[in-house]
Amino acid sequence: MKFIDLVKKRKSTRSYSSRPVSRELIDQCLAVARLAPSACNSQPWSFIVVDDEQTKNRIVKEALSGIYRSNHFVKEAPVIIVVLTENSTYIARMGGMLRGVQYNLIDIGIACDHFTLQAEELGLGTCWLGWFNEDAVKKTLGLSKKTRIDVMISLGYPGAETGKTKIRKPLNKVHRYYKDGSL
Repeated sequence: MKFIDLVKKRKSTRSYSSRPVSRELIDQCLAVARLAPSACNSQPWSFIVVDDEQTKNRIVKEALSGIYRSNHFVKEAPVIIVVLTENSTYIARMGGMLRGVQYNLIDIGIACDHFTLQAEELGLGTCWLGWFNEDAVKKTLGLSKKTRIDVMISLGYPGAETGKTKIRKPLNKVHRYYKDGSL
């Protein structure tokens, strides 16, 4: 599949079949994610794969309820990928402080995008999750309070198709060329 076709095909999946996802396919997605570029080669990420149904259900119950209920669809997904934000290298952190940029979050975004695109190529659906009770996830997985979780990804074979098409701004609304001192 051409890259442009893969990007056009990939969309957030909010309905999953109960078909399990093999660890071999999960590992393929993780292998591609780890190849993502990062500021000063920091690679400030690690991934926890939750494919145990009991633990996954506890995460859904504790971390995706109440005000976080909009992501309750994750209960259908056979896998949740918990993305831990690790420290960047010293030089990347210093550069980020000087510029007011959290490079580790940009880096994680690139790695997660690699993950989701690889999943799409393998016929798997994903959905980025940024709205969840982080403390509940840490407690469920026995992680330190200092651990930072900025993203989770639901993963599985897509269920019922929504038929929804991507709506994107036209190209001429998202760019401009600089020429002779003007935009």
